[in-house]
Amino acid sequence: MHFFCYHRDRSGSLELREKLVEDHWSYMDRFAAELIARGPTFAADGETPTGSVHIVDLPDPAAARAFAFDEPNYQAGAYRDVLLRRWRNTLGRTMWDFPGGSAGGNRYLVIGLGAGYSADLDVPPGGDDLIAYGPLLSDDDTSWLGTAALVRAADPDAARAVLVPRRYASIEVHDWEFGGRR
Repeated sequence: MHFFCYHRDRSGSLELREKLVEDHWSYMDRFAAELIARGPTFAADGETPTGSVHIVDLPDPAAARAFAFDEPNYQAGAYRDVLLRRWRNTLGRTMWDFPGGSAGGNRYLVIGLGAGYSADLDVPPGGDDLIAYGPLLSDDDTSWLGTAALVRAADPDAARAVLVPRRYASIEVHDWEFGGRR
């Protein structure tokens, strides 16, 4: 089962995150074989972290909750909240398989929180710039709750355009980069 996990930073937690960077990476190293995508999100300055994305293949919702809430930054209070949802990998690959590679161009996390009927269940046309894409689902895989995508795009508006706006209660766009050890 695939799960989308987005830890949002607590305001003023940069120093704590920097202190825990090795603990975070060591924790994630334990899940290297299960990770589909990972990486930090940033404020408009492109420097200040605002969160951390992990898309991971785990056996069940309980294992996903353990993954999200045992993470060292979460345990230390660096994150203000966690968005954890089952996720369907409609591209069938990891971010490391993205033909566009890990560098070049702007990268974004796009999260659309659902409102009503399911939307964007299939890969949108012209999806060559999609790094990861799929619906956010209930734990039992029966209810559509939104869509999450990692995308290479010219700007935030172009990234937002991968989702059909009127089908979502809200759409968030965050600067994102390929994660892992530098």
